[in-house]
Amino acid sequence: MTPPPRHVARRDPRAHWFLLLLGVVLLLATLTVHGLVTGLGGGSGPAGQAGTTDGTAPPKSVTEAGPVLRLDRPEPVSRAMPDRTIALTFDDGPDPRWTPQVLDVLRRHHAHATFFVVGARVNEHPELVRRILAEGHEIGSHTFTHADLSAAPAWRRELELSLTRKAIASATGREVTLLRPPYSSLPSALTGADYHALRTAAGSGHVAVLADLDTRDWQRPGAAQIVKAATPADGRGAVVLMHDGGGDRDQTVAALDRLLPELTRQGYRFTTVSAGIDAPESAVAAGTGTRISGTLVRWTQAAAGRVATGMNLLLGIALVLGVARLAVQVFCAQRHVRRVRRRTGHRPEVRAPVSVIVPAYNEAANIAATVRSLVASDYPALEVIVVDDGSTDGTADIVERMRLRGVRVVRQANAGKPAALNTGIRVARAGLLVLVDGDTVFQADTVRRLVQGFADPTVGAISGNTKVANRRRLLGRWQHLEYVIGFNLDRRMYDVLECMPTIPGAIGAFRREVLLSVGGVPGDTLAEDTDLTMKVLRAGWRVVYEEAAIAWTEAPSTLRQLWRQRYRWCYGTMQAMWKHRHALREPGAGGKLGRRGLPYLTVFQVLLPLTAPAVDVFALYGLLFLPWSTLALSWFGLLLLQALTAGYALRLDRERLGPLWALPLQQIVYRQVMYLVVVQSVVTAVIGNRLRWQRMARTGEAAALLTTGRSG
Repeated sequence: MTPPPRHVARRDPRAHWFLLLLGVVLLLATLTVHGLVTGLGGGSGPAGQAGTTDGTAPPKSVTEAGPVLRLDRPEPVSRAMPDRTIALTFDDGPDPRWTPQVLDVLRRHHAHATFFVVGARVNEHPELVRRILAEGHEIGSHTFTHADLSAAPAWRRELELSLTRKAIASATGREVTLLRPPYSSLPSALTGADYHALRTAAGSGHVAVLADLDTRDWQRPGAAQIVKAATPADGRGAVVLMHDGGGDRDQTVAALDRLLPELTRQGYRFTTVSAGIDAPESAVAAGTGTRISGTLVRWTQAAAGRVATGMNLLLGIALVLGVARLAVQVFCAQRHVRRVRRRTGHRPEVRAPVSVIVPAYNEAANIAATVRSLVASDYPALEVIVVDDGSTDGTADIVERMRLRGVRVVRQANAGKPAALNTGIRVARAGLLVLVDGDTVFQADTVRRLVQGFADPTVGAISGNTKVANRRRLLGRWQHLEYVIGFNLDRRMYDVLECMPTIPGAIGAFRREVLLSVGGVPGDTLAEDTDLTMKVLRAGWRVVYEEAAIAWTEAPSTLRQLWRQRYRWCYGTMQAMWKHRHALREPGAGGKLGRRGLPYLTVFQVLLPLTAPAVDVFALYGLLFLPWSTLALSWFGLLLLQALTAGYALRLDRERLGPLWALPLQQIVYRQVMYLVVVQSVVTAVIGNRLRWQRMARTGEAAALLTTGRSG
C-alpha cells in the first residue's frame, strides 16, 4: 500500500552513520588501549623464556661482564657493583599492596633500592612512584605493558619505552634512563635477540640493568630460599633481582626484612644502581611537552579502564535481561499451551458472518492467490472485499476477471493502506472483520480458527499466526526463525500477560463495533497495525493470540527490501509507543499495555538493540585479548540456549527443526541489519524527520511455492 501524500518526507538522515562508525572506531581503539594495558605479563619468567634469537650471540664482553650495560658506543661498556655493595632492584611495580610494604621495610632498615616500574601501572598509581623518589630510591623503566622487547617489532619497542618515559614524567616530573627489560636475568642468559633489543634501546639513551643474582621470588620458593639466593658469595657486590608487583609478594617482603639486617651485620651496604657505580643520577627533569603528553596518556588509560568497566556492566545487564526474557517467554508459552488445551471443546463455536477486507495496491503478483485462498475457506458465512487503492498494475482487474462468488472489488483513488482498510470497514456487511494483506495466503481453516476467540465477549481483537512462505533461501530461513522464535513466542507471552501490542497486518480479526468505536484504522503512524491494536486495548478490550490460525506471507527476499520493511516497522512502532505513552497511568487493559507491553518494547526493541554495536565491538576486543577458550565457551553456551529456545518454539508451531542450522549464521549479518535499523529509526525520530511508506516489490514467489506445496 502507498501512503497519503502527507507521509512524503525529506531525505533520510545520513550523517549519523559517519558518527556511528567514528564511535565504533573510537570504542575499539579505547578497548584496545585497555587490552594492551591490562594484558600484562604478570610477573617474570626464566630468562629467555619469552624471547627469540636472531642467531647472533652477544659478545663475551657483555655476557661475561657486569650487569649495568652501556650499549650506545661501538664497544659495549659494562659496570658492576663494588665489593660488599648491593643494589636491590624490584620489578613489575608499582603495586598498591606490595610496593608500600617493600618501601616500609627499606625505610625501617635505612636502605635504598632501584625500582623498575611498568608504565601502565605508573599511570594507575602515580602516588607510589612519587613516594619511591621522595624516600631516596631510584626509578627505571620496565616497559609500558611488560612487553618482551626481544620478540617485539621495532615500532612496538619504541612505543613501549616512549610511553613509559612519559608516564614517569607525568607522575614525577622526571625522565629516566635506566632500563630493565622484562623476562631478563643475568648477562650470561642474554640471547642474540635480547642483545639486539638492548642495543636499539640504547640508541634512545637507555642504560640496561640486568642482574648478578636472580632470586626467582616470582616462583615463591619461600623466604629462606629468597634470602639465600640474594646473598653474594665471598663478600662480592651484586645487583639483586626481586619483585614488588606481578603477583603475591609476601615471601619477598618477609625475605627482605631478614636479608637487610643480616647482610648489614656482614658489612654490606645497600644503595641504588647509579650510586653503586658512582654514576650521575639517572633521573633528570622532564620537558614540558613530555609531561603534558604523559598526562594525556594517563587520562586516556583511565578513560579506557572506565569504558571497559562500563562495557562489562552493559554486557552483564544485557545478558541477564536476555536470559530473563527467554525464561519468561518459555514460561508464558507453556501457560499459553495449557490454556489453549483447557478451552478447546469447552466454548461455543462461532458461526457469525465474517467480512474479509483485503487492501491492495499494485499486488498483481499475489492477489489472485490471496483471494483464491480466502474463497476456499471452510467458513460458511464469508464475504471477501478487495479494496483497490489506486493500483496501476491491474490488481482490481485481475480480481474481477476471476468472477468468484462472494468477492467484491471496491476501487478508490490512492489514499494509503489505512484509508483502504477504513473503506472496507464502511462497506462490510458482517459484524466480524478479518483484515488481510494483499500478499497473504490463508489455509482453508484459517478464518474459522481465527474467529473462535470471539466466543468470549471481552475479546475485541485476535492475532493470527503469520508464517514465512518463501523460506528456502538463507534470508528467508532467518526470517522464518525470527517469526517463530521472536514474534510468535512474544505473542504467546503478550496473550498471557494481556498486553498484546500488535496484531499483524497479514492476519487479524476485529469486532466491527470495536473498530468503529476507536475511530477506525489510524493513519498518523507508519505502523497502523500496532497503533490500532494499542487503541483497542486502551478502549478496554482484550486482544488474544490464536496460534492455529495460520497465514502465509511473502517475506522480503533481499537485504534492501528487508531494511526498508523493518525500518518502517521499527519507526512506526516507536511512533505508536510515543502516541500511547499515557497508557502507563490507565487502569484495566490499557494499563496492562502501559506497564507491561510498552516497557518490554522499550527495553528489547529499542534500548538493547541500540547497545548492540558496542557489544559487537566488545566481542572483537575479546577475540584480540581474551582467552579463546573463554570466548568459545561463552558463545557456544549462549548459542545452545538460543537453539534450545528455538527448538521449543518450532515444536510449539509444529515446524521442522531443520532450519536451526541457520541460527549461528543469523548472528553474522541478520542481527547487524536488525540493530542498525533501530539506530536509523531512533535517529529519524529524534531529528523529527517524517518517514515515507516504503512498499516492498512483490515477486509472487510465496504464492507459487504454496500453490505447488514447496514452501519448505
